[in-house]
Amino acid sequence: MIHLNIGSNLNSNFGSRFDNISICINLLISSKVKLIKISNFYETPSYPNNNFSKYINVGVLSIYEGNYQKLLRIIKLIEKRLGRIKTKKNDPRTIDIDIIDFNGLVKKTNDLVFPHPRSHLRNFVLYPILEIDPKWSHPILNKNAQFLINKLSQKSRIEITRLQKNVNIQI
Repeated sequence: MIHLNIGSNLNSNFGSRFDNISICINLLISSKVKLIKISNFYETPSYPNNNFSKYINVGVLSIYEGNYQKLLRIIKLIEKRLGRIKTKKNDPRTIDIDIIDFNGLVKKTNDLVFPHPRSHLRNFVLYPILEIDPKWSHPILNKNAQFLINKLSQKSRIEITRLQKNVNIQI
């Protein structure tokens, strides 16, 4: 199984942060990424600059028949199509798609690292995973999402809000 995390903290020409994520999900589907489960939306403060708009994130459990290089190309094309402009690290963005776990692969290349190197430290990654795949285990740490959430700081555990809103999928 493949875990993706999709986030947005800027509106785009396509609409709101919620719209950006819903369009992204629909573009993934049309790119032959089979979605198994999608979490609710989660909202968190922007890091490290809390003055930026809050982030909206979802976790996606999926299957993709191609290799990770092909999936990464699809992701980059979708980000570009939705208006993502590479600026400084942690600057606001219309869309951000991270591969958190690619079938349990442990790998480091110039382009990416599997599993995502900071996934175990991010509330906006762990809470959606706990919701959609509670039996998931971090490929290196061999710990589940609940264990990793319990290791987060109290601040990190309380500054995330699960919204009662879901992705709008067009099938």
